[in-house]
Amino acid sequence: MLQLPKSLPKVNMRVSLEEAYEQCRQITAKYSKTFYLGTRLMNESKRRAIWAIYVWCRRTDELVDGPEAYRTTPETLDSWESRLDSIFAGHPLDDLDVALVDTLERFPIDIQPFRDMIEGQRMDLYRSRYQTFDELKLYCYRVAGTVGLMSEAVMGVDSSLLTAPWTSAEGIRPIEEAVALGIANQLTNILRDVGEDARRGRIYLPLDELALFDYTDRDLFDGVVDDRWRALMKFQIQRARKYYARAEKGITALSRDARWPVWSATILYSKILDEIERNDYDVFNQRAYVPGWRKALCLPVAWLRAQAL
Repeated sequence: MLQLPKSLPKVNMRVSLEEAYEQCRQITAKYSKTFYLGTRLMNESKRRAIWAIYVWCRRTDELVDGPEAYRTTPETLDSWESRLDSIFAGHPLDDLDVALVDTLERFPIDIQPFRDMIEGQRMDLYRSRYQTFDELKLYCYRVAGTVGLMSEAVMGVDSSLLTAPWTSAEGIRPIEEAVALGIANQLTNILRDVGEDARRGRIYLPLDELALFDYTDRDLFDGVVDDRWRALMKFQIQRARKYYARAEKGITALSRDARWPVWSATILYSKILDEIERNDYDVFNQRAYVPGWRKALCLPVAWLRAQAL
């Protein structure tokens, strides 16, 4: 867990660029096995960039969800945002920053999605409930849709689509689809982690939708799995799948070497929803995860889609 001092002096780097990226690789492999599998299908430059972005995002999330999150204050996030400015100015403040600074030099990534993610963490400091899906959607964009934007800048677009002199890469970038994929992933996280979040006093499912299915927050804290809960979860899973479907429409616009890994990551993560269904929607007593053999079966399917779609 990273805790920040009020001031952030520049420190001397102790690792080479290769070592910095290797640290990012190890962190990604340890904490996000499904995501990491998708990155292994990318070319070296892109996968290293994605590892560096993932690590920054994880460190940001850890500020409010890590084991020492109780120490995090609005001032902590202010300091983290100042640190972000330093990174974008080309001045890393620790070993892991070295990889991200290099990534920013190689790819045209805008700072705004990083700022928006920090705003999402600010929401977690003072909010533990969301009344409507519109409120939750803003949160999902900030903490995950932003990741789609960061990653899309690394993936790049298919140059063969630039067939006319008035066509630009900016004009064909799948921005909305990238955001949709991030939101789909976050909705999947929320559904998988209902029990874990409840133990921390948090409910991310929209309260008006709980009421729609006559399911109370008390029921949720008690881990009640009945017909009301199953109907509510079916409704939530259907929405998440709609976001995946929306995201899939943008994969064709990505550069050819990015399509297989993005299809793989998309299919693999969406399979968590299948596992929730297999567990009879009990996300209170068992964590939904995709077994290794099912992950392996997804890869050829993803390859075929990358070739055909």
